[in-house]
Amino acid sequence: MPELPEVEVVRRQLESNILGATIQYIWIGREDIIRQGLSSLQWFTKARLVAIQRYGKSVALVCEQADERRYVVVELGMTGLLLFDRQFVPSEKHLHVIITLTNSKQVALHYWNARRFGRLSLLNEQEWKAYRQRRFGLDPLTVSENEFVAFIKGCRGRVKALLLNQQRIAGIGNIYANEMLFRSGVHPEAQGHRLSKKRIQFLFEEMQKVLIEAIRQGGSSIRDFLAPNGASGQFQIYHQVYQKMGQPCLHGCSTPIRRLVSERSSFFCPTCQKR
Repeated sequence: MPELPEVEVVRRQLESNILGATIQYIWIGREDIIRQGLSSLQWFTKARLVAIQRYGKSVALVCEQADERRYVVVELGMTGLLLFDRQFVPSEKHLHVIITLTNSKQVALHYWNARRFGRLSLLNEQEWKAYRQRRFGLDPLTVSENEFVAFIKGCRGRVKALLLNQQRIAGIGNIYANEMLFRSGVHPEAQGHRLSKKRIQFLFEEMQKVLIEAIRQGGSSIRDFLAPNGASGQFQIYHQVYQKMGQPCLHGCSTPIRRLVSERSSFFCPTCQKR
């Protein structure tokens, strides 16, 4: 948490509210929150935000001045938030970065992170290209059906573990992996190369349906996710399997949902999701 839908919600709100803004100043509360590029911090003063991009679970603020582009890349990690209004910051103790803006609907962007698994990176064009190549696999929202079928067919391991591998397919976390596997009837420990093309196509359809609907609902606020405007997500209301252990399967068989514990907890129906 946050996963692709929550990060896409963040990206869209940033695009609607601060695209075209000018950075006046970036305040850093603790230097170790900057993973890379701290020495280039001054360059971003007076830079203009010309695009807001998402790759996997990261958001990139594309900054431009003097015909040069650089990037503020934000990893939200487990608990990270980007918020417009300081009143929504859960606690001042974990407020690590403030980007002050002009020529914008919003006067500032606040980066808050309690557990600090996320970081910011300040990158030039070459560094950003290397960062993307090192970290991000296919994007679940833009990958074609044929690419996805070949991707899963080439997997000799467990499908769920593959879906969670950010270097192979970027943005899916445990919540949405559980939901898309349940809705497509694929067991979390199924072997990718053993699935039929038809089943993989159905998984592809459900993957995109789940992610698109989650974005429409503002993401899932299981613990503390807030969009930049302070709103909570609502998709958790529509979860069919995640954290539903012991509850009857919603596919109609009424089998109690079970839980597997491996790298991450898997919730599944033993009747509808055969290996």
